[in-house]
Amino acid sequence: MFDLHRLRLLRDLKHRGTLAAVAAALSYAPSSVSQQLSQLEADVGVRLLEPVGRRVRLTEQAEILVAHTEAVLERLERAEADIAASLSELTGTLRVASFQTAALALVPTALGLLRERHPRLRVHVTHMEPEKALPALQARDFDLVLAEEYPGNPNPRPAELEQEDLLADALHLALPESAETPEARGPLAVLRSLESHPWVMEPEGTAARHWAMTLCRNAGFEPDVRFETTDLLLHLRLVEQGHAAAFLPALVWDGRPPTVPLRQLPRGRRSRRISTVVRRGSSRHPAILACRDALGRAVAQRTPGS
Repeated sequence: MFDLHRLRLLRDLKHRGTLAAVAAALSYAPSSVSQQLSQLEADVGVRLLEPVGRRVRLTEQAEILVAHTEAVLERLERAEADIAASLSELTGTLRVASFQTAALALVPTALGLLRERHPRLRVHVTHMEPEKALPALQARDFDLVLAEEYPGNPNPRPAELEQEDLLADALHLALPESAETPEARGPLAVLRSLESHPWVMEPEGTAARHWAMTLCRNAGFEPDVRFETTDLLLHLRLVEQGHAAAFLPALVWDGRPPTVPLRQLPRGRRSRRISTVVRRGSSRHPAILACRDALGRAVAQRTPGS
């Protein structure tokens, strides 16, 4: 019978990439992780790791073992959910990761609703973009992730994760007051008129940046990106002060009237999907169900059209 702790270390290595990252996440010494994995190789009787430069990668047999480990851990999470459901009061800690605009517009309301119904449930919230939060969810650093998907840029769909839509968040082209645009000629013409205008966008490598660049390139130009940040409130401030154009979602205003001129985007590019993502084994856990319910009620309490 294989040791579950060692199997989890092997699984963590697959998701975290390096022995050092596994050791840091678990507060172990890298040598201790290496020794445990060497013992697992001895237990299994086949080679599980092979060197690649200064790093190691999983062998084909290790990948098979990790797939079975995922199934075991999913079943254990289901058992944990069943036990929690059998109790009369919801307790413990729920670890949530959220990107900025959802954290500002939805999470505080949801936390208040959870506190009213489940006062003994402790919710730990981390601000993290989906590009990092979803792999961390797979690595079991979080229990629930609030994620965003931009039109034409769906997130990966790992088999062990389950996604549930929360709302469609309208997207707009946000303009400085000084920008002159041919609004009557349609969304593409307005977009093209900003070819030489400075832009603020999210950093390279983010889904939002890929979507924004694709939108501009489809309109026939390469945007002059002078400002890069994941902070959409800074995006808004730069537009308000006349320094840049931007693509902004409705959640930035959190139900308040927009503070800058907005223009409609081309069809099929007018909203992003916001969803909650959990591991399949935990999807029926009472804390997950309660959190998803609270987030849904937080959306319902928002001003219509906001």
